[in-house]
Amino acid sequence: MAAASPIIAHARTDGQDRLIEAEEPLAGFHLRAGGELPGALITPALIELVRKARVYGLSLARVIRAQDESEQVTAWVEVKPDGEGARIFIADWQAEPLRPIAQSDASREKLALIRQIAGLSAQLGPSQELLGVEGTAPDLAGLVEQMRSGIGEAWTNFIAPGRTAHHQPLHWRLLDGASVDIPGSDRRWNVHLVPLGKPQASSAGFELYLVPQKAEAEKPPKPARDPDRTSGIGRDIAPVLRQPVSRIIANAETIRTQLAGPLAEEYSNYAADIASAGEHLLALIDDLTTLELVEDEQFETAPDTIDLADVAQRAVGILGVRAGERGVTLDAPKSADSVPAVGEFRRVLQVLLNLVGNAIRHSPEGGQVWIRTEQVGERARITVADQGEGLNEDEQVRVFAKFERLGRRGDGGSGLGLYISRRLAEAMGGSLTVESAKGQGARFTLELPSFKERRKEPR
Repeated sequence: MAAASPIIAHARTDGQDRLIEAEEPLAGFHLRAGGELPGALITPALIELVRKARVYGLSLARVIRAQDESEQVTAWVEVKPDGEGARIFIADWQAEPLRPIAQSDASREKLALIRQIAGLSAQLGPSQELLGVEGTAPDLAGLVEQMRSGIGEAWTNFIAPGRTAHHQPLHWRLLDGASVDIPGSDRRWNVHLVPLGKPQASSAGFELYLVPQKAEAEKPPKPARDPDRTSGIGRDIAPVLRQPVSRIIANAETIRTQLAGPLAEEYSNYAADIASAGEHLLALIDDLTTLELVEDEQFETAPDTIDLADVAQRAVGILGVRAGERGVTLDAPKSADSVPAVGEFRRVLQVLLNLVGNAIRHSPEGGQVWIRTEQVGERARITVADQGEGLNEDEQVRVFAKFERLGRRGDGGSGLGLYISRRLAEAMGGSLTVESAKGQGARFTLELPSFKERRKEPR
């Protein structure tokens, strides 16, 4: 194979894919990205090309793209096996400064999807040190515990992106999208790093997500249940559908935003419809899975001491973009507010996301949604109020029924959200109620045991 442009740099690797010789501009890029010379290759596209050439004994050539903190590079690279290692020939090296990171609608939607399907999430400091970890995937439970015991350490001490040693921390751009194996999990996982901070990305740290490359293996069936209960569609079908539906959404978003190249507007609109339908389907899959879970006689929550005001602020942060798109203002509890309660954090967050999401959906453009917390005796309360059409007395009873949508059509809802939310509230020893009147909006109140009440319970 021959490049269209003259060779401008040479490099050489050994049998362990370590870069042992390199000329500019590859050498400078390698060092700026956190590598050593001699030292392990750390540019993912180059690692893949060198490894394939060495393993298969073939000369390979292609255009590769890479970036560090300051510039994005495109180059023509030829790799030829040489003894146990390989020789690298660089041509047509083009570098341009990185554009400031702007979170477009497409990137926000992609991030929302990542957050939804991630099996582990963590908060990182500016040096990629662990600040907090949460996990939902059973096969990552061991990793979650290890990372929680290593708060303050680099996350790469627990998750190794690649098999080669390197100085820590690498630039986050080189780690974002890496594929990793986790001890105790049969699945492979992709790393996603989200830089925080303005105007300099990563100045306020990062969000870390681990997303599975395939759905979780189906678990052994539970004991037979009452045949009148909901069928096992959630448990049986959800693991099979969730990952391919997520890929459909991601691919449709790539087409819609024309990241793969220019496209006629009507086809871009088709892709937007596909992505929207996929998101509705994914939400329905999640609802059916949760429905089966809460109707199981063996279902229990994992109560802990939480702060309702903090959970409310997190819900508002997640749904802020959706509210902005509809011109709805979210009035959340202040950062100084604190209302301790006893409940399972992610289940309380799930309920609040449903309540606030519904309030946004039913509020008029330019309307406002209020979220307020209060301590009433030995109970903790959080209320979500909107300026929608409101509910009459009959609708206030029916709104919590399974599959009830009060005659609405075409809004993508399953009619399960409030039913599931009430079941979750009751499972945590609380309640979910509504106060409303036609033309006066609706007020949904989640009530949970307070910390005081929990402490008085006999051990």
